[in-house]
Amino acid sequence: MFKSVLVANRGEIACRVFRTARRMGLRTIAVYSEADAQALHVREAHEAVLIGPAAARESYLDAAKVLAAAKATGAEAIHPGYGFLSENADFAEAVMAAGIVWIGPQPSSIRAMGLKDAAKKLMIEAGVPVTPGYQGEDQSLETLTAEANRIGFPVLIKAVAGGGGKGMKKVDRAEDFADGLASAQREGQSSFGDPRVLIESYITRPRHIEVQVFGDSHGNVVHLHERDCSLQRRHQKVIEEAPAPGMDDATREAVTAAAVRAAKAVNYQGAGTIEFIADASDGLKADRIWFMEMNTRLQVEHPVTEAITGVDLVEWQLRVAAGEPIPLAQADIPMNGWAMEARLYAEDPANGFLPSIGRLDHFVMPHNARVDTGVMEGGEVSQFYDPMIAKLIVYADAREEAAASLADACADVEVWPVKTNAGFLVRCLEHPRFVSGDVDTGFIAAEADVLSAGPIPEIVRQGGAFLLAHEALLQDGGWEQSDVWSATTGAHGLRLNGDRRASRKYLVNGEPVEGDAYMLQAQAPHWKDRLSWKVRTGETEAIAQDDATRVVVDGVHLSRTLGLPTVLFLDGEAFEIQPWRYEAASAGGSASDGGLRAPMPGKIVAAPAKAGDVVTKGQPIVVLEAMKMEHALTAPFDGVVAEFNVAVGDQVTDGAVLAVVKAAD
Repeated sequence: MFKSVLVANRGEIACRVFRTARRMGLRTIAVYSEADAQALHVREAHEAVLIGPAAARESYLDAAKVLAAAKATGAEAIHPGYGFLSENADFAEAVMAAGIVWIGPQPSSIRAMGLKDAAKKLMIEAGVPVTPGYQGEDQSLETLTAEANRIGFPVLIKAVAGGGGKGMKKVDRAEDFADGLASAQREGQSSFGDPRVLIESYITRPRHIEVQVFGDSHGNVVHLHERDCSLQRRHQKVIEEAPAPGMDDATREAVTAAAVRAAKAVNYQGAGTIEFIADASDGLKADRIWFMEMNTRLQVEHPVTEAITGVDLVEWQLRVAAGEPIPLAQADIPMNGWAMEARLYAEDPANGFLPSIGRLDHFVMPHNARVDTGVMEGGEVSQFYDPMIAKLIVYADAREEAAASLADACADVEVWPVKTNAGFLVRCLEHPRFVSGDVDTGFIAAEADVLSAGPIPEIVRQGGAFLLAHEALLQDGGWEQSDVWSATTGAHGLRLNGDRRASRKYLVNGEPVEGDAYMLQAQAPHWKDRLSWKVRTGETEAIAQDDATRVVVDGVHLSRTLGLPTVLFLDGEAFEIQPWRYEAASAGGSASDGGLRAPMPGKIVAAPAKAGDVVTKGQPIVVLEAMKMEHALTAPFDGVVAEFNVAVGDQVTDGAVLAVVKAAD
C-alpha cells in the first residue's frame, strides 16, 4: 500500500477522501486555487499546494499543475474525486507515466466509456440494451435536425462528453431544436472541451436507475446493487436512494447482470457506475430499462450504497489501486435497510433556483444525519465552482422511515445569508407521491406549485413580532424605558407590574407584517438572557421565549441567529426579520421595470435578442454562464428590447443591467 495520496479535487469530495485516507494512516495532500486558500479541504489535509487562479481551467483542470504538485510533495498516489480531471484519460496516463498510482480505471476504459456515443455502440456489441436515438459522427445542423425529426419529439440532446446535467437539453418542438442544440454545444465545449452531441428519444415517465460496479486488476467485477436517482431538477440529481423503490428481484438481477457485463466489456478496474433509464409508465420491468452511460469514477451519491452495504467505497478504491483484490465476493455483499441522500445546494428556489454565492456567516448542519461537506461557517461559496455545499445521508430499516428521517435532517439546516434548497428538499421528501415511491425524473416539474414555498408561516410572524420588540427593549429603542420598568426584583427574577404593549410593523424577508407584542415577565435573574412575551399577530396569540439561540412559539422551536438583522429558521427555510423601512418594502415589490439584471457574476455566452427586437413574455434575451451552468434571462412581459448593454464574451458583475425591455403598452 502506498503511504500518501493527493486528491486532485476540492470541496466535499476532497474532504471525503481525506477522511478515509487518514483512517488508513495515509499522508494527505490537497491542491487548491486562489479562491480556495481558506477552504475546508485545505485545512483538513496534512499538506496543501496552490496550483493557480480561481478559474478551474487555470487550476483544477490544469493537469500539468496538478502533476507538478504531486511530484513536489512526493505523493505516491492521486485520487481524482469526481468532475474536473476524474474522467480524463490523458491525465490518468500522465499520472501513471510519472510512476504515481492512479486511483481509478485504466485510461483505455475511460476512453471507451468517456464519450456517450462510442459507449452506446460498445454496449450494443456487449448485448446491453441502449436507449433509441442517434450517436453518429455527422454533427451538422441538417443531419442532427433530420435525426431529431426521425426519432420524434420530444428529444433529449446530450453532450457526448457530458455529465452532471451539463450539455443536456430537452426539446419539445422542432422549431426549438436549433436553439437547444446550440446551448448544449456551448455547455459541452465550455465544461468538457467537446461540442459534439448525441440525440435520444425522450421517455415521458423516465426513472433513473444506476448500478454501482467495482473491478480489480485480478479480473474480478462485482456490483453493489442499485440506486434510484430519479428525483432531478434540470437533469441534476436532487435526492438519491438505495435500493430503488418498486424493484423486484427478477428485474434487479437483470439490471445488475447487465451492469457487470458492461464493466467487463471494458476490463474495468476501480469504482464505476452504469446508468440506466427506465420507462416507469408500467412499473420497473427488465425489458423497459436501457443503458444510458457509464461514469468511470466515484459518484456523488456513493454514500447511500455505503449505507446499505456497510462498505467504504473509498477504501476499496485505495486498496484496488494498490493492487489488492476486491475485498468481498459477489455473494458476500449485503443489501440491508434503506438509505437516502439529499444534495444541499447554495441556490435560491424562490428565484428560479439561481445559484447563491457569498460568505457563510451562519452554517449549522443537522446532527441526525451523515453530513459530507466541503465548507464551514465563515467560508465562501464561490461563483467559480459547483453550488453543492453538502450532502445529507440517512439510513433506516424501511423507506418511509428513511424519508421522514431525511426530511427532519433537512429541516434542521441553518444557513445564512447564502440561500439554500433545504426547505425545498423538505417539501419534496414529505410529498405524498414521493413517500409512496411514485417518482420519475419529471416529478419536480410536475409538482412545482406544491413544492414551491408558501406564504410566511404564522408562527414565524409571531416570532418576528417578539424578536423585534425584544431587540427594541434591549437596545433602548422603540419603547421608552419608563414605559416598561415598573418592576421589582426578587428571588425568582424580574416581574413586571402589568402587561406592556408594542405594536410593530416590520419586514419578514422583505414582506411587510404588522403585529402586537405584550411583555409579561422576565423569568431569570439576568433578564437580558431570557424574556417571555405574549405575541399577537392577526387572529392568533402565543407565548414566545428567548434564550439567545431559540424562540419558542406555541411549542414550536425556531432557531435564530444573533444580532440584527435577526434570522429565524423553520423547516430548512430562513426568514430575515427587519425593522420596518419603507424603502426596503418598496424594493421587495414584484413589479418589474423591465431591467434584466445579472443574478450573479458571470460571462455572457449568447444574445438571442438585440436592441429593437419585439419580444414576448418568457422569450430568452441574454444567456449568462456562471457556476458551470447557463442561465437564460427572459423578457418579463411582452414588449420591445429598448436597451442591450452587453456583448457575447463580456464578463459582468452581480446586478449589472444587461438589457431593458419596454412594455408593449
